[in-house]
Amino acid sequence: MLYIGADLGTSALKLLLMNGSGEIKKIVSKEYPIYFPNPGWSEQNPQDWWNAFVDGMKELTSDCGQNDIGGISFGGQMHGLVIIDKNDKVIRPALLWNDGRTYKECDYLNQEIGQEKLSQYTANISFTGFTAPKILWVRNNEPENFKKIDKIMLPKDYIAYKLSGVFCTDVSDASGMLLFDVENKCWSEEMMNICHVKKEQLATVYESYQVVGKIKPEIADMIGISHEVKIIAGAGDNAAAAVGTGTVGDGKCNISLGTSGTVFISSKKFGVDKNNALHSFAHADGNYHLMGCMLSAASCNMWWMDNIIGTKGYKEEQKKIENLGENHVFFLPYLMGERSPHNDPDARGTFIGMTMDTTRADMTQAVLEGVAFAIRDSFEVAKSLGIKINRTRICGGGAKSQLWKKIVANVLNIKVDSIESEEGPGYGGAMLAAVGCGEFKNVEEAAEKLVKVVDTVEPDEKLAKKYEEKYQIFKEIYPTVKNLFKKLK
Repeated sequence: MLYIGADLGTSALKLLLMNGSGEIKKIVSKEYPIYFPNPGWSEQNPQDWWNAFVDGMKELTSDCGQNDIGGISFGGQMHGLVIIDKNDKVIRPALLWNDGRTYKECDYLNQEIGQEKLSQYTANISFTGFTAPKILWVRNNEPENFKKIDKIMLPKDYIAYKLSGVFCTDVSDASGMLLFDVENKCWSEEMMNICHVKKEQLATVYESYQVVGKIKPEIADMIGISHEVKIIAGAGDNAAAAVGTGTVGDGKCNISLGTSGTVFISSKKFGVDKNNALHSFAHADGNYHLMGCMLSAASCNMWWMDNIIGTKGYKEEQKKIENLGENHVFFLPYLMGERSPHNDPDARGTFIGMTMDTTRADMTQAVLEGVAFAIRDSFEVAKSLGIKINRTRICGGGAKSQLWKKIVANVLNIKVDSIESEEGPGYGGAMLAAVGCGEFKNVEEAAEKLVKVVDTVEPDEKLAKKYEEKYQIFKEIYPTVKNLFKKLK
């Protein structure tokens, strides 16, 4: 039997076809636009996602027999607000995870409702990317659209709804809405009242590996697959990526160097850090996880390469970098504001330390190092909770760079494992589909059997010491310039 994982990313949909042994048979990618109607705003049209899905599925399954596909599941960009009216029409473009317009709503939630209450209700505090402040923004700024809302969805759940007709979400994605009682895995009555949301406007919540229904016959016929294909709830992209890298069970770590960057720590116990610097979410394996999320990671390198120095020669530029741990230039990677651990939508990307002898390679190196240092900021919060991590797995586009992995290993001073499949969320989605269809008894068994480490980068004692000194400088930069950011609007 074959299983499909749909990775609904910010720039493209990636569809992955996997067999029961974990072998990837085919991958199809379909891009779609992202819109920035105002500074700090970020939107997409859900119809673009659906069109990409239908076109991609036809291509993905073109060589399959009609009854070869067992199930479809998802890894999707989190926090995005999709609002649907009573006629199942999308009311307005989706507000995405990296949309920063909700700073007033976040101030209201964090300061007037209070961070202590938010943490009590949801295990988290408000960030501009989260869904609840987006709902309040629509209510405050587009009251006519707010009145039309019949269903509130997350991006991947819109695809699941179109496929199955089932209004569903999963525990990991719901955790990032600030409407969900993470510890008890149910919607928070208090948060629904605060956000003026009715329970019937929110989806039925499933574990990520649970079957929500079957594909609609008319959709199956349009794509050319069986009416018996199961739709499995899926997970938020970071939880799906963690499944795809085997970061399940207790005490495992995964770092993602995608458009955003994350430190993801799986746990069988629910926990919250006292400052809510890390997100406390339900995991796709049925347990919990802590996660630090930075809004710009590999996208910083893309911005620097494509927009600033104007090259696609990523490898060639990195070959010019020679003196690791000795760079005098630092970079704050806050191109879209920042979440963990600063929770500051006003933060901005910053270079500091340039002199007349600064080279292009120094600047490129600073970007790579700045992302690694920012990841360590979240890592330090986890360590403050008594969590000991000696190694991590790594995924995302940035993980294809051996140099970047070396920098991460030495900045964090831990071993960094690469796995056979680099398809994080898509592979994790396919694994969840396989679990939902009974191929494996649970997510941990699927990870144990399918996920294979193929390379490990170990820290070098001398280099790690140099980076320790550089990190101590880096962590002073943001507090020093923080108050300036508010004046740069």
